[in-house]
Amino acid sequence: MYMRALVWRAPLLSRARGTCGKTCQGAAPSTLLSWCSADEAVSVVRSGQSVFVQGAAMTPVALVSALARRAGPSLKDVSVVSIHTEGSNELASEAAAVSFRVRAMFLGANVRAAVAVGRADYVPCFLSEIPGFFRSGTIPVDVAFVQVSPPDKHGFCSLGLSVDVAVAAVERAKSVIALVNPRVPRTLGDGRVHVSRIARAVQSDAPVARDIASKLEPLHERIGANVASLVDDGACVQAGIGLVPDAALLALRGHKQLGVHTEMFSDGLMDLLEQGVITNEHKRVQRGKTTTAFAVGSQRLLDYVDDNPNVLFLETSTTNDAGVIRQNPKTVAINSAIEVDITGQVVADSIGTYVYSGIGGQMDFMRGAALSDGGRPIIAFTSRTNKGVSRIVPMISPGAGVVTTRAHVYWVVTEHGIAELHGKSLRERALRLRDIAHPDDRAALDAAIVERFRTQG
Repeated sequence: MYMRALVWRAPLLSRARGTCGKTCQGAAPSTLLSWCSADEAVSVVRSGQSVFVQGAAMTPVALVSALARRAGPSLKDVSVVSIHTEGSNELASEAAAVSFRVRAMFLGANVRAAVAVGRADYVPCFLSEIPGFFRSGTIPVDVAFVQVSPPDKHGFCSLGLSVDVAVAAVERAKSVIALVNPRVPRTLGDGRVHVSRIARAVQSDAPVARDIASKLEPLHERIGANVASLVDDGACVQAGIGLVPDAALLALRGHKQLGVHTEMFSDGLMDLLEQGVITNEHKRVQRGKTTTAFAVGSQRLLDYVDDNPNVLFLETSTTNDAGVIRQNPKTVAINSAIEVDITGQVVADSIGTYVYSGIGGQMDFMRGAALSDGGRPIIAFTSRTNKGVSRIVPMISPGAGVVTTRAHVYWVVTEHGIAELHGKSLRERALRLRDIAHPDDRAALDAAIVERFRTQG
């Protein structure tokens, strides 16, 4: 009901041109693709165009590198649009700046430095909005770089582990350039691309699995236990990537009849599915199914989602729509923060003026969970950074961006406890947040509370 059908700009043809340039009939679908090298494929990009690059585990690194090799005075003002991408991303390098400017809607390590020095741009937005940007032309897409599975007998390739915003980009692009990789799992849902939509195809056999070692420490386990205490049996869970979400998922092993409606699918969620903890039986949207927009994980995860009818990969206009999220009862959103001030303002995309990540889906799920019947939006983090700096602060750092407003924050969790903030005054919030800060930081927070509210706890 909620899956968006992909609208192709070209008809689904039984006749297509092969590399010989002649029209082929009755041929195997793979022979209907126009095969070429990566350098030949990216030659379609022209000055002034906008190029979309698929993200996460599906980043078509070979195409990115080939396009970067074209940097020079003959190619100008090319905008490169993406969410989080993997790989070195030479398009964000100083050498490539003569031709390209990256516009990232979520930052990874490969573009942070470029944004910091003004060589690339950060576009703050909700993940749920991005498909609409492409379809409306607010952010144009002339060429789409994607990585897909080989076509099936009907001529359909799969966008694999990163359906999210790629569906709309493929739909709107004038030219689709695809790495065709047999390692890409064939996922079900919105991410189908017919060979007739692919202008040029490049063979690849690069690994897409990513083993993410979780080295959980006792403090992460304490946070996970605190989060799990807020999750009822039968709840519908959203969780991201990182040590805190991993610890929370691990702590849910004793729960029953959980559901999943998330933007990201991970090994931790797969483990709960295999253990029978997740059944999806109480969901109202896609009951019985696990719904996600993208996945990052091990080869075991890739094998699990491959051709699995119980795991649907949908675009973010569905997975991250608060109106859809709220329909599942007891939705629990587990998100993190860089810092939180004593009134509950959540900074999650920046460290001062230094942009670290992005808004992503935090607000989509925080609001959706808040509106869900019995839902619980949770912000969870370690009370201190790796450098020993308190994450709970009197005031947010100058230049930092508030991703989740204090009005949207309900529960805040650290290894030292749980602070329920919804419906509480600024002073009450400050006292509760102080109580879950690191013990060595509480005296400074007490002094800030006295100065700001003229009162002691």
